[in-house]
Amino acid sequence: MAERLKLYQRVAQDIEQAIRTGMYPVGTRLPAERDLAEKFQVSRPTIREAMIALEMRELVEVRHGSGVYIAESLPTDRSTAELNVGAFELIEARIMFEGEAAALAATVMSDEEVDRVRIILEGMEALDPASAEELAFDRQFHMAIAEGTQSSLVAQTIEHLWDLREQSPLCRHMFEQARSEGINPRPDEHRRIYDALVRRDSEQARSAMRAHLMRVSEDLLAVTELQLIEKAKREIGEKRRRIVGAPALTQL
Repeated sequence: MAERLKLYQRVAQDIEQAIRTGMYPVGTRLPAERDLAEKFQVSRPTIREAMIALEMRELVEVRHGSGVYIAESLPTDRSTAELNVGAFELIEARIMFEGEAAALAATVMSDEEVDRVRIILEGMEALDPASAEELAFDRQFHMAIAEGTQSSLVAQTIEHLWDLREQSPLCRHMFEQARSEGINPRPDEHRRIYDALVRRDSEQARSAMRAHLMRVSEDLLAVTELQLIEKAKREIGEKRRRIVGAPALTQL
């Protein structure tokens, strides 16, 4: 049985098919993100992931002031290796699993396990948020809660989601771009999760975990928009330099 495609993969595949059959000719602009979301009946984050996947495959490019265009020269390699798991899809799954894991952990964790979460959190709080060590603590924090559910299956599932974040080229690309724009783990959000665990408050633990992961998704949406803005600014700056450096026209 063929592997079932994920939602954004199907969108990317359909758009690629349209590109290669000439529905979207080389050099022309794709419909706006909102229009594509309506056409495919998906969310805008799904369209964003599909666009990033197509850009990674050099099928589309972003141009200042007008949007996403079909690349002037289409690659012949049709490998879909990079079309693995996207960041928004991953976060959606994490919200589902880790929110419930936090709620369960709040009721069953031992005092020693809660204290382990505290030690990891204090390690996070003592570090520069942009450091590589901070990312390691981030994973340890979430895994300590997953293991605190006393369910090896829950822990394995959440560990698999973290592995996907690091192994999927598309997902890794998006998180690396976010970090390059200064978006890093936020210890204060982790502190709210920990405080709920200490109080053994299942509802607050779920709420704090979900709010934290939803903020991660919002940050990724913001940073992909910021990349388009910054690229536009660079192109405007380059045009200005060319205009300033151009010789003045002789008046007749």
